[in-house]
Amino acid sequence: MNTERTSTYPIEPLFLSRWSPRAYDAKSLPEHDLMTILEAGRWAPSAYNVQPWRFLYARRYDDLWPAFVSVLDPFNRRWASSASALIFVLSDTVMPGDGNRPDAISSYSSFDAGAAWAQMALQATALGYAAHAMAGLMFDDAPSVLGFSKRYKLEVAVSIGRRADSTHLPVDLQSEETPSNRRPLEQIAFLGRFPGQTETIAAE
Repeated sequence: MNTERTSTYPIEPLFLSRWSPRAYDAKSLPEHDLMTILEAGRWAPSAYNVQPWRFLYARRYDDLWPAFVSVLDPFNRRWASSASALIFVLSDTVMPGDGNRPDAISSYSSFDAGAAWAQMALQATALGYAAHAMAGLMFDDAPSVLGFSKRYKLEVAVSIGRRADSTHLPVDLQSEETPSNRRPLEQIAFLGRFPGQTETIAAE
């Protein structure tokens, strides 16, 4: 897929091709393709190799599809119900202990789950699909609908499917169906300390 986005420094074209559209063609998704996307998430890096991510998924013609769609908030249901698959990304909030440390609340599970989402999104793009992560969810309803315990944190839902023309969307969303740009690198990457901060770091 061609986009008008360009990078300041040379990067793999896949990174520029990936974006988060909302218009899908509402067709079925081959199981092999979905498993390939999930497999990419499985190989994400994680602290201590704990691999805290968990993926709950359904394809649009599965019996669970209506229940999965119900976990999306009303805004996201308007368009994501036309996707070919939904994946809910959860993280295990407990860092398992070993012989040297006990179980503890993880400070990294959300970060690691985010890495898994990014790898799935890139793999989907490589296969010719679109992936869109959504944080607009019915979080209070999700545990009972999806069957997970308080140990796990629902991070995002991810819609997967083939892109369709923007006319498949509600009228008020059609004008937004375009790849977004990014801030210049100099606004987010700094040599040394954070700019503009006056407080000092006490010497230890």
